Amino acid sequence: MNDRVSTTIEHHVADVRLTRADKMNAIDPAMFEGIGKAIDALGPRKDVRAVVLSGEGKAFCAGLDMTSMAGGGSGLSRVDRNAQGAILPQHVTWGWRNLPVPVIAAVHGVAFGGGFQIMSGADIRIAAPGTRFAIRELYWGLVPDMAGFPIWRGLVRDDVLRELIYTAREFDAEEALHHGFITRISEDPRAAAMALAHDIAAKSPNAIRGAKRLCNMAFDADPLAMLEAETAEQIAVIGQPPMMEQVAANIQKRPAVFHDAD
Repeated sequence: MNDRVSTTIEHHVADVRLTRADKMNAIDPAMFEGIGKAIDALGPRKDVRAVVLSGEGKAFCAGLDMTSMAGGGSGLSRVDRNAQGAILPQHVTWGWRNLPVPVIAAVHGVAFGGGFQIMSGADIRIAAPGTRFAIRELYWGLVPDMAGFPIWRGLVRDDVLRELIYTAREFDAEEALHHGFITRISEDPRAAAMALAHDIAAKSPNAIRGAKRLCNMAFDADPLAMLEAETAEQIAVIGQPPMMEQVAANIQKRPAVFHDAD
């Protein structure tokens, strides 16, 4: 999308990489713009069935580039909110959650501050054993403001979250897994993420999108709304060609062949 983010699409999987490796993928205005544009470009695509998000070089993302931010580059001066209710610094996290397809973050090195929040926006987060994490904002006299809060409330206990925010301390992958911030640990998180993405991409694209909509609703929808939504999503896929192809492929023990999502 620019010199901060690259996106390639192959076999229905979008490979999105943060490419500011010389700065450990620290977030400056161009990185905000690049991530936002990558999300916006993927949203309408019917041929994409899963996304892998990773960082080049030594780290996933070291957080805000404080030199750049001190010069007024945080993006907070742009208060226009998009259709999801987010300004740009929130969109780079919240946008992953609201893409219509699953997003898998492959995390290594460090995921600090804004990088930790961007990682949190993914549906699934796979980390290397030596990865270091921190909700780092209070270290700099800031508060987390990149959509972390509405996501973390569904991942981790309230008191644990408060302690990590208030202290801004670093913690390792084992602790992150224990608390629920990451899904699992892998020696090669990007390879694991790509394998998982291709597994997802082999499923019915309509059913996958419906399942993600239901997962997103589960954060805050009331039970009756969820019951109605489950029924509506099932009616939309049951007996339709993608479902019938999935059944036939399973019976015939072959890969399913799907058209792009409706």
